[in-house]
Amino acid sequence: MPRCVLLRNRFPLPYLGIMYTIAALYKFTRFTDPAALKPPLEALCATHGVKGTLLLAPEGVNGTMAGSRDGIDAVLEHLRNLPGCADLEWKESTSPTPPFGKMKVRLKREIVTMGQPDVDPTDRTGHYVEAAEWNDLIARDDVAVIDTRNDYEVAIGTFDGAIDPETQSFGAFPAWWEANKGRFAGKKVAMFCTGGIRCEKSTNYLLGQGVEDVFHLKGGILKYLEEVPEAESTWRGDCFVFDGRVSVGHGLKVGPHHLCHACRRPILPEDKERTEYEAGVSCHQCINDTSSEDKSRFRERQKQVDLARKRGNDHLTGSMVPEK
Repeated sequence: MPRCVLLRNRFPLPYLGIMYTIAALYKFTRFTDPAALKPPLEALCATHGVKGTLLLAPEGVNGTMAGSRDGIDAVLEHLRNLPGCADLEWKESTSPTPPFGKMKVRLKREIVTMGQPDVDPTDRTGHYVEAAEWNDLIARDDVAVIDTRNDYEVAIGTFDGAIDPETQSFGAFPAWWEANKGRFAGKKVAMFCTGGIRCEKSTNYLLGQGVEDVFHLKGGILKYLEEVPEAESTWRGDCFVFDGRVSVGHGLKVGPHHLCHACRRPILPEDKERTEYEAGVSCHQCINDTSSEDKSRFRERQKQVDLARKRGNDHLTGSMVPEK
C-alpha cells in the first residue's frame, strides 16, 4: 500500500488540516417501512466516511452525524429525498477532532421516546419562538418556563428561572406533568430542549392536556447559543450535547466537560481528581449506583478501550446517541 494511503488512514482529518462538520437533525414524518431505509443509508454513510448515530422509526428520523463537508452534504441530500423530508432542517457546527468513532443507523419505535401513543407532532405543536425573541417571552410574569431535558443535562446549564422537572428520561415527563399541572393554572407555558425535538412532542402533549398557550424555542438551546450574543443571553452554564464534545457554550464553543463512560453523565476535569473517579468505571455521581460485579465488567471494557486507543482506533465517542 502506498505510504500516502497509510498516513491518511492512520491520522484523523484534523492532522491534515480539515475540520469535521457536525450536523444535528430530526424530522417528524411517516415512514411506512423504516427498515427498508436503513441499508442504503448505512451504505452511503460508509462510502463518505460519515460517522455518528441516526435513528429511524415510523414517526421519522433523528440523529447527529459528523464527517467531511462533502460527506455531510451527500447524506443530507439523501435524507431530504426520503418521504416527507424535503423540508428537513438541521443545525451545524464544527470540531477539529472526531466527535464519533463509528456509524450506527438504528431502528426504533420512536425517534425520541416519550411513550405516549396519542402524541403526534405532525398534527400540531406549540408556537415556535425564534431565538432572538426568547428572552422577552420568558421574562413575562404570565409565562412558566420548563426545561424538558434530563436531570444530568439541566445540572450543567439552563435558562434563568427555568423549572427543572428532575426527570431521568423524557418518558417520565408526562407523569411529572400530571403531578404538577396545578402549578401552571392560568399560565402560558414555554418549553425548551437541546435541539428542539423533545419540544415537538412535549408541546403536542400539553395541547392535548388542555393547555391553551404553549410555546417552544425554535432550534432549541443550540440555535439560541449560536445566534444570541453572550452579553444578551439569559443562559447560564453549558449545554450537554450527544457527541464527543460533551458540552458547548455560547457561540457553540466546546465546553469544559468530559464524560463519565460508566454512567454517561458530564463531569468536569477536576472531578477526575476525586477519589470516586476511575476512568470508565465510576465517578462521584454513579459510584454507589453499580455493584462490584458491574465495576469489574467496566474495568475490562476500559482495558479494551485503552488497547483500541493505542492502536489508533478511538471508538468511545461512537456510543453517543441523539438526544432522548
